[in-house]
Amino acid sequence: MAKRRLIILGCGGFVGSHLTDRLLASGEFEIFGYDLTSKKCAQHLDNPDFHFREGYVDSSNTEEILGDKIGDVEAIFSLAAVCNPAEYVKNPVFTINSNFIHAYKLVDLCTKAGTWLIHTSTCEVYGRTIASYIPGDEYTDANLYEQREDETPLVMGPIVNQRWTYAAAKALFERYIYANHTENGLPFTIIRPYNWFGPRMDYIPGRDGEGVPRVLACFMKALLDGQPLQLVDGGGAHRTITYIQDSVDALTRMLDVPKARNQTFNIGNRANECTVAELARMMRDVYAEITGDSRFKEHPIEDVSSEKFYGPGYEDCDRRVPDVSKAERLLDWDPKYDLRDTLRLTMQYFHDAWGS
Repeated sequence: MAKRRLIILGCGGFVGSHLTDRLLASGEFEIFGYDLTSKKCAQHLDNPDFHFREGYVDSSNTEEILGDKIGDVEAIFSLAAVCNPAEYVKNPVFTINSNFIHAYKLVDLCTKAGTWLIHTSTCEVYGRTIASYIPGDEYTDANLYEQREDETPLVMGPIVNQRWTYAAAKALFERYIYANHTENGLPFTIIRPYNWFGPRMDYIPGRDGEGVPRVLACFMKALLDGQPLQLVDGGGAHRTITYIQDSVDALTRMLDVPKARNQTFNIGNRANECTVAELARMMRDVYAEITGDSRFKEHPIEDVSSEKFYGPGYEDCDRRVPDVSKAERLLDWDPKYDLRDTLRLTMQYFHDAWGS
C-alpha cells in the first residue's frame, strides 16, 4: 500500500520534530522534511520514509527547492517561523521577512498546484483584548476577551511598539492564504497555537543556544543557574498553556477530516490558563518535586520592566483565552494534559539534559 506523502517545513524544530515523530510512528506516511538543522529529528535520518534536506526555504528559492514535489504530496505543513518576543523587538525587519516576505511564495506554489497548505500561525494575531482597552474592566464579559477564529477582531498596538511585528506579519500571511483561497481555490488550514509547551522547546541560553528565549526557557535557565525568575512588568499577563502531544493530536486529526480544510482553528487548552506570575510559582513547586530539593519552593522571583528585559518597543498581549469549540466539533479534539503535568513533563526533559 502506497504511503501518504507530506512535506514538513520546520521538521527540525520544536513542533515539527514532535509531529514527525508521530507521523512516522504510524507507518502510514512518507515525509519530506526541511529545516536548518536536523538536531531535533536526527533519530529519523536513517528511516527510509523520512527525507531530510538541510536548508532554509524562502521566497528566492522556494520554487527551486519545492517545485518538483509540491504537487506530489497530500499536504504541506508550514511550521517554520521566528517566534520569540526578544527578536520581535530587537530585529523587527528580520521578523517581518521571516514570517511573511520569505514565506509568501509558498502560498503561490500551493495555489498553483492545488496542494493543501496547513499553516501554523499564532494566537498573537488577536493582539490585545477589547476588554484591556475598557477602563476598570475585570474581564466579566467573555465577548470582550474570548478569542473566536471567525469573529474576534485583531487588535494590535501602535507601530512604535515593535513587539507587534510578528503578529502583524503572521496576520498578513493568514490574509494572503485566505485571499488565494477565495480568488484561486487554494485549500488551506490555519492553526493558531496557544503557548505549546513540551520537551525540545526553545533552548537554554549558555547551554544549547544564546539570546533571550520564551518564558518557559527563561524561567528554566533561572532555576538551573540559581538566578531569580524575572517577571516582566509584574507577570500579570495571562497565558493558556497547551502540551505538545495534545497539539500534535490536533494536527494529525486534521489529515483525516475533510471538514478541516478551509478552516482556521484555535488549538489551546483553556483549562490551563494562568498568569505569568502563577506560572513562575508553579514552576518553582514542580522543580522542587523533580529535584527532591524543597528549597526551590522559595526560589527568588523578581520584577523587571519590559524595557529593561526586552528593550523599548515592547507591549504584551494581556490575555489569551481560546474558543476551541470548532476544533472540538470538527476534529473531535479534546486536550488531555493539565498544567501541572505539562510543566512536569517539559521541565523533566530540561533537567535531564542540563540539571546537575
